[in-house]
Amino acid sequence: MKDKLIHKGWFVISVAAVWILTYFVARGVLETADLSSTGRVVVALIPAIPFAAFLWLFITNIGQMDEMEKKIQMEAMAFAFPMAVLLLMVLALMQLAIPLSPDDWSYRHVWPFLPIFYFAGVALAWRKYK
Repeated sequence: MKDKLIHKGWFVISVAAVWILTYFVARGVLETADLSSTGRVVVALIPAIPFAAFLWLFITNIGQMDEMEKKIQMEAMAFAFPMAVLLLMVLALMQLAIPLSPDDWSYRHVWPFLPIFYFAGVALAWRKYK
């Protein structure tokens, strides 16, 4: 069972890498190419396909973990979700208080904080239980 999880874990990581690659390719195309609105929407949606596959594999993999590994994942999510809410709340209020530059605080700049919060939660939980 553990070997199957490790093998599947590498597959999940590979799909995540494809998702990240397609995100940056799509972002590059959208920033440089002269496309119609329909073309821009299609390019913008392309990374959603590998991300959906990643989510499905990730959630399936969690279901096959032992109880300690599940607890670590739950604590990581329990850390990441409130941190994401805090980030978005503060940015929303700061946007009302002062003008925030879209070159620094747009969605494309803020979303990477969410996986960072998750991995910070994983690190904290691993440290607690391992």
